[in-house]
Amino acid sequence: MDLTLNGAPATLAGDHETSLLTALRDELGLVGTRFGCGQGLCGACFVEVDGTVVPSCQTPMWQVADRSITTVEGLSRDGRPHPVQQAILDRQAAQCGFCISGIVVRAAVLLRDEPAADADRVAEALDRNLCRCGAQRRIIEAVLAAREPA
Repeated sequence: MDLTLNGAPATLAGDHETSLLTALRDELGLVGTRFGCGQGLCGACFVEVDGTVVPSCQTPMWQVADRSITTVEGLSRDGRPHPVQQAILDRQAAQCGFCISGIVVRAAVLLRDEPAADADRVAEALDRNLCRCGAQRRIIEAVLAAREPA
């Protein structure tokens, strides 16, 4: 099955019913996207598909044929982290790092679509992302900082 992955053409050979998460991790070696709950509820596995954030653990491969997918690995450009990635690093907003890839993807899409999002909007957008470490406030502050021009 052909698709665009992180801006480049890609082919997935696995079973069409396999989850996108499994294909990304096992077939393509893109392990930044995490398996959390397996039910699309925690946000650890979020990726962008044609501009929309989806839980890759609940997305079968057949649904992404001929579509464009961006994972956390695909957010960086020319060797530079995405502004959300950099802000999270700069502010040491992530603690264990398990949830952060899904949060980064969701936040990057939010800021692309709503560059002036305020703290309430960021918190609302990240509501489906479960952070068990309690770093939500630091993460929200980092996302807000990523709005600022470099």
